[in-house]
Amino acid sequence: MNETAYSLSSSRTLWELVARRADLTPDRPVLLQDDRALSFGELRDRSERVAAGLYGMGVRPGTVVAWQLPTRIETALLSFALARLGAVQTPVIPFYRDREVGFALRESKAEYFAVPGTWRGFDYAEMARRLGAKGIFEAYDGAQLPDGDPALLPAPPTDGTSVRWIYWTSGTTSDPKGVLHTDRSLIAGGSCLAHALRLTADDVGSLAFPYAHIAGPDYTVMLLLYGFPAVMFEQFALPDALEGYRKHRVTVAGGSTAFYSMFLAEQRKQPGQKVIPSLRLLAGGGAPKPPEVYHSVVREMGVQLTHGYGMTEVPMITMGAPDDTVENLATTEGRPPEGMEIRIAEGGEVRLRGEAVCQGYLDPAQTAEAFDGDGFLRTGDLGLLTDTGHLILTGRLKDVIIRKGENISAKEIEDLLAAHPGVGDVAVVGLPDAERGERVCAVVEQPPGAGELTLATVTDYLRAEGLSVHKLPEQLEIVDALPRNDALRKVLKYKLRERYSGTVK
Repeated sequence: MNETAYSLSSSRTLWELVARRADLTPDRPVLLQDDRALSFGELRDRSERVAAGLYGMGVRPGTVVAWQLPTRIETALLSFALARLGAVQTPVIPFYRDREVGFALRESKAEYFAVPGTWRGFDYAEMARRLGAKGIFEAYDGAQLPDGDPALLPAPPTDGTSVRWIYWTSGTTSDPKGVLHTDRSLIAGGSCLAHALRLTADDVGSLAFPYAHIAGPDYTVMLLLYGFPAVMFEQFALPDALEGYRKHRVTVAGGSTAFYSMFLAEQRKQPGQKVIPSLRLLAGGGAPKPPEVYHSVVREMGVQLTHGYGMTEVPMITMGAPDDTVENLATTEGRPPEGMEIRIAEGGEVRLRGEAVCQGYLDPAQTAEAFDGDGFLRTGDLGLLTDTGHLILTGRLKDVIIRKGENISAKEIEDLLAAHPGVGDVAVVGLPDAERGERVCAVVEQPPGAGELTLATVTDYLRAEGLSVHKLPEQLEIVDALPRNDALRKVLKYKLRERYSGTVK
């Protein structure tokens, strides 16, 4: 990280980071979208006007404001306006509906709720009214953002360790958890990402995931530290989004493993001709990365791939570095930054302590359960540290299949199957079984044009790869598409367990 970035990362609050970057490079662009561009100076100045408008509406330091908005320049302006005021903001993923949104509004006790009106055919304002939300206002187009005189604003916040962010874990079979973050924990996460990727002011990044995701501030902090722009995609779909990547000459793209696979699929339509000529690096996290995906990206796309490890509770834990070894980039999640402590507890659980770790949850009982006696966060992930300090994730505590008393890692089988030419993506789950306790089920999404895949061909392949006999799948399901969430496209294994638990093959 260069000297300027180091200096900026010492900012106490996100607003201080914005103001200092605006003083350094006011005219350089920070956010690009379609034919629009927002400079660092405009980010500061327009956010202050929005803050003044919010202040005129009654928003004060500590006021809880929920927002459920698409990935647009206006969303960033509103979020930084709230940061300027020192309000508590609770971003909600745009794809959430009544159950999750109602829960977030009730639990956070939000006094205001910003929505996009009607977006992608869904009336968010009507849902907000149906849920009895307070202080509903639309904040989608620039003309609809609140506006006021910055001279009337109180002084910006100076305390970066107060809770001013409530993020929401993905609700699956239970209600989501409200995760408490501070400006400093978000700055620490973004600093880790920036330091690991070794980016420069000449790079052009991309925000192809919901800005309301914890990765939103994570990525924006990186832009503020290094002074380079990113292209915002309101809706990410390939091949349609390729025009934006090419137009703005994006050098760094990614999001998660599913994004890598989507770029690879496009690249395979035109072998030997780079799908995004300016691209030099794919980077992301949020889901396991099979080694074969790394090798395919480097070999076929001609770019480097660095993968990391993060979660809503800790936006950036480890990250691969572009100059790391091929072995470490393919098989590990990278190394933690200075200040992030990783402990491998008895049983292999990964536990964390450091400035980027959240303050806990809205529910004090959940907080007490999440941290051990030494203040380390229990992640629920299994892993090990190499001699070089790289982290290897081996699975989830809840993702260990226990078959006839033997523990089986779903990830081990998934990584092997990912290299099979007839497998586009795969999820391995344990299903209830009266005889075995659990049986191993592989659910496969095949690439276009792939030949028939049978359980026999799968098990023969895995035997040839050296997989122990007791780990071989006993059930194979072929699907058109694996169920995924709408943020970083993680596979929802609980839905697969629900779908196939009653089936016997």
